[in-house]
Amino acid sequence: MDILHSLFKASPLIAVFITLTLGYLVGKITIGRFVLGGVAGTLIMGVLVGQIGVEIDDSIRNIFFALFIYAVGFQGGPRFFSALNLRTLNILVSAIVMTVTGLICVLIAAWLFDLDRGTAAGLAAGGLTQSSIIGTAGDAISQLAGVSEHTQKIMQTNVAVGYAVTYIFGSLGPILMVTWFFPMVMNWDLRAEAIKLANQTAPNQVELEPGQFHAIERVVTRAYCISEQSLAINRNVSEINKELNDAAIEVIEREGAVVSFKKEETLKQGDIVIVTGVRARVTQLMRYFGEEVDPPSELELIEEHRHLIVNNAHLINHTLQTVKQETDIPTRRGVYLTEIKRAGEVLAIDPQLILKKGDEIEVTGAPKDLNRVEKTIGHRLISPFSTDFVFFGIGMTFGILMGQIHFSLFGIPVTIGSGVGCLISGLILGWARSRHPRFASLPMGASNFLRDFGLAVFVGLVGLTAGPQAVITIKEYGMTLLFLGIGVTLIPQIITFYFSYYVLRIKNPIEAMGCLVGGRSANPGFAALLDKAGNATPVFSFTVTYAVANVLLTLWGPIIVGIITQNAN
Repeated sequence: MDILHSLFKASPLIAVFITLTLGYLVGKITIGRFVLGGVAGTLIMGVLVGQIGVEIDDSIRNIFFALFIYAVGFQGGPRFFSALNLRTLNILVSAIVMTVTGLICVLIAAWLFDLDRGTAAGLAAGGLTQSSIIGTAGDAISQLAGVSEHTQKIMQTNVAVGYAVTYIFGSLGPILMVTWFFPMVMNWDLRAEAIKLANQTAPNQVELEPGQFHAIERVVTRAYCISEQSLAINRNVSEINKELNDAAIEVIEREGAVVSFKKEETLKQGDIVIVTGVRARVTQLMRYFGEEVDPPSELELIEEHRHLIVNNAHLINHTLQTVKQETDIPTRRGVYLTEIKRAGEVLAIDPQLILKKGDEIEVTGAPKDLNRVEKTIGHRLISPFSTDFVFFGIGMTFGILMGQIHFSLFGIPVTIGSGVGCLISGLILGWARSRHPRFASLPMGASNFLRDFGLAVFVGLVGLTAGPQAVITIKEYGMTLLFLGIGVTLIPQIITFYFSYYVLRIKNPIEAMGCLVGGRSANPGFAALLDKAGNATPVFSFTVTYAVANVLLTLWGPIIVGIITQNAN
């Protein structure tokens, strides 16, 4: 044990990665329908590993949480702003119910068990996972009239004690409730519900499971052997390609060798032609060319997917059909439209679809053909798979700076915090990216890594830093405070869930669970919910309730100190 303590002291990051390894290993344990999950497992293992003694600066935890929450906001930004409507009112009420119920639970616990002001405030801070209560309650205690300085210090210490004892389950409880208990009771499959919700909000962009892909491609390639009865025999490639429309001859193989053809090249009986085009057209060409055959095994045909941003004034506010006619066959030979996005949403490819400035068009074809088409459409998206670190840096800086904003509400100091700041920054940049796809690129793979790695390290650090003090305090003060914390954590969630479901009519499982974790600012719970959902669908309800909870829960500190009259002995 001394060896591990010395090792962790010399390099605390070793403890972090041991915690992640053990946490996600334990998280795979399945008992019936219950799966602990990597997030909850990491929190528990952090508490255990933390008993050895690990000293890590809080700023590291804040950095990883900022990365996690920024990536969450970036992914959810496009859908978040489009989802704002009157439905938001019910979600706001849900957050108010959660926070008020939490306050009432704390006050009842203080009355039944004669808790002093400091311990009650610590119970609220840990049971409701709002660390800012420690500051607001401590400040309120220091301003109490008629209370000795010694008593004030004891109660301020008790705030930290109550927080340390109740914070672990305050973090673990929401994870269990939203990823296991409520889904089990309601017979919900959160992943399936998240996919369903994503498909409802973006019907042309189907959510896929890991390993799945679209087997039916819009653009396909086939090989045909020119027969004696072929309509293409003894005709040149230029005439054929013009006649085919939505398909084009890419390669000709004659007597085992590839023909370096030009538009005037004439097809002969026995030639094998490689044709690429829109599936509905290409699959009909057997009657035109001849029998379909397997492409020669040694043949290579390199095609490219290229993303272009519409900014050509001649195309804006015109239909796809008009654009197709204007670009004409000589320019777009072998080039096919495979996807259209507007404001991050995939649109159905329809000849009557009117193009707008900033639409993102994916075209497929040979690079030399794409080069010609690119000039008639607009700017090329340099790479949708590379991160724009300029805007990433701007977004993170803006979020952290926003987190420094503080103000007074009814005389109570309120700080936004880097979590809220980076969430807002991510939402704005994600939304802006969907409108102007040339800027602020953060590919899905990169944002998923930031989200998953950020939350894993953040939750591990929560366990490592909070665990030791919680165990010491439990030994000193007994189990009463721990059980009170469990009550304060669970009761408001149960009341709020059924009130939201039956009264506020928040029936969607993902939105309901997002409201629960957001209404008590449960960041680890939100991380676990995202992990279960597998996409950004919980972001909207979490973000709205999270903002309300951060303000109201912060206000509860001085309110608890003011309502409770019991002072420490």
